[in-house]
Amino acid sequence: MSSSIRKISCKMILLALVVVSVGANWLGAQTPASASAPTSTLQSAHTEGAAADLNDAAGLTAFMDGIMKVQMDNFKIPGAIISIVKDGKILFGKGYGHSNIEKGTLVDPETSLFRIASTTKLFTWTAVIQLVEQGKIDLDADVNTYLKTVKIPKTYPQPVTMRHLMTHTAGFEEGGVGYQITTDPKKLPVSISETLAKHMPAIVRPPGEMMSYSNYGTALAGLIVEEVSGVSYNDYIQKNIFNPLGMKYATVQEPIPASLEPYAMLGYARENGTFVAKPPTFEGGFRPAGSGAVSANDMAHFMIAHLQDGRYGDQHILKAETTRWMHSPAFQFDKRLPAMDLGFIEKRMNGLRVISHGGADTLFTTELYLVPDKQIGIFVSHSGGDGGAAAAGLLQAFFDRYFPAQAVERPPVSAELEHAVQKYAGSYQFTRRNHTDIDKFFSFLSQISITASDNKLSIGSGAEQQVFAPIGPDLFQEVGGMHQIGFRTDASGKVTHLLLDILPDMPLEPTPLTDQSTFWFPLLGISAVLFITALTGFAYRRRAIKAMPKAQKWAVRLSAVTAAWALATCFATFVVVLNMDLLDRLSRIPQSLNLYLFMPIILVGLTAALVAYSVMVWKNKYWTVLKRVHYTLVALSAVVMSLFFYHWNLLGWQFG
Repeated sequence: MSSSIRKISCKMILLALVVVSVGANWLGAQTPASASAPTSTLQSAHTEGAAADLNDAAGLTAFMDGIMKVQMDNFKIPGAIISIVKDGKILFGKGYGHSNIEKGTLVDPETSLFRIASTTKLFTWTAVIQLVEQGKIDLDADVNTYLKTVKIPKTYPQPVTMRHLMTHTAGFEEGGVGYQITTDPKKLPVSISETLAKHMPAIVRPPGEMMSYSNYGTALAGLIVEEVSGVSYNDYIQKNIFNPLGMKYATVQEPIPASLEPYAMLGYARENGTFVAKPPTFEGGFRPAGSGAVSANDMAHFMIAHLQDGRYGDQHILKAETTRWMHSPAFQFDKRLPAMDLGFIEKRMNGLRVISHGGADTLFTTELYLVPDKQIGIFVSHSGGDGGAAAAGLLQAFFDRYFPAQAVERPPVSAELEHAVQKYAGSYQFTRRNHTDIDKFFSFLSQISITASDNKLSIGSGAEQQVFAPIGPDLFQEVGGMHQIGFRTDASGKVTHLLLDILPDMPLEPTPLTDQSTFWFPLLGISAVLFITALTGFAYRRRAIKAMPKAQKWAVRLSAVTAAWALATCFATFVVVLNMDLLDRLSRIPQSLNLYLFMPIILVGLTAALVAYSVMVWKNKYWTVLKRVHYTLVALSAVVMSLFFYHWNLLGWQFG
């Protein structure tokens, strides 16, 4: 699974995003932005100073040891590995904590296998480029040209190509509820082709139009590697990447091969103040997107090969020109912001261009950063705890120490730009979301609100607020910080997309009114109040109701039953569905979810009957006008709630 959501700064997002990825937010270390900072001179929030000597081995070790000691205590992390390479050599490699707490086994950077989740994608993309070099894959050909067992429907005139898969622009919606992972090794091995055929997401935007990070797209690329080469995905990666690079403690096989099982890291969760070992997760048929398990030193070999134009020692896994091509921008939201390369995701760290990929599952968090201009690579992986926050803090501290940011002088901004910020304000949602399945509901709370004030844009409020000032057309710089956000607009000037520079692979787009939680919450709140009044009225007027004619009596009873059922369904939606354990949600369909889904259907039936009775109430002039109005409002509230369940794909069993 992707770690991209995990890496969002809590100051940048300010939401507990309910998404397929898991774990903690990327905790920002900067001082809260000051809204009064001048827009003409925006500089790094990090302290400037002389860069430390990265070749000072003792200083590097002491620095890393100091950070890890604090982080493992503060973030409750049982085990971690780090490897740093420079100029074709391993500069630093070390393990921290335990790989097996019960046995007291220490983490070994040479042999301890950490689950790297979505960082596995880099192996898949490297394999694709190898086949491109051999003339077996054309990045711009229809992927159906290469697929034998699965065919992608032609939803749009443009075909899906391998370039689209590598840049996450194929247009696939997000999915995963009930099938993305498993914890049961008895269900393995699983065919990639059968899995992708069974769980094919819809294509919801034209290929090549916009990025939307996709595990399915990467798994599809892995299937193409398998079917074009004639070799299974596992064997291809082993023979063409791991073996040439001398990666003896690396595998994409699930479960881990028996020969490597003694070196597998256990994943831990914190329960009642102690670490408790949890079963590993498996990607099954999605393994090209996240099944890797690798040691720190072996990952160093992979980083060296990519930094040295495909060469490790006397072995070449890629040609120099294609390696550099793979590391170059392949899709750009805005040329002024980090791009999406062929598989690698660009970042900016203290002014340096970094190509990277992270990964996360329920127990492990991984980051891999390459700095081609400095011939430096960094790999860090954590088992358990708040690994996302730890990795972000460690990497920023590393760059601050060895490549400190410099102040950036920017020219004054025109008054026209400063006074045109209001059009950027509003609610935005990620392009990476579901449209057609029950998964859609899990993005209900995943929106970002941007406000405009004093010719600046703000995300969040209070101590967590970030303020951005315009520095160019559709481009904003964090006041007192290094982050940037950019917008795309159409010919009329209307905003169509938003990009946060820390998430260049996952843009956002304006949230339609019917997708906004601020639209639904008031409606649901008003409906709930009306339902409560219907129930209290029924309770207090029992004697009067008993004396009513039969038809009126049944009308009141139906109103009360519908109100009670609607409240129960709404309560179950937010307590049962949104509170589902993430591991359960992605690995199986719990019986509780299957049972819950009867509730909205029954509500729709009750609503239809209540609407029909509302017509009868007015036609036959039951009760007073005021009571008829109230009865109708209760019926309309039931309609609103039914529409809510319909809109968020909670009517029926809509599983991907």
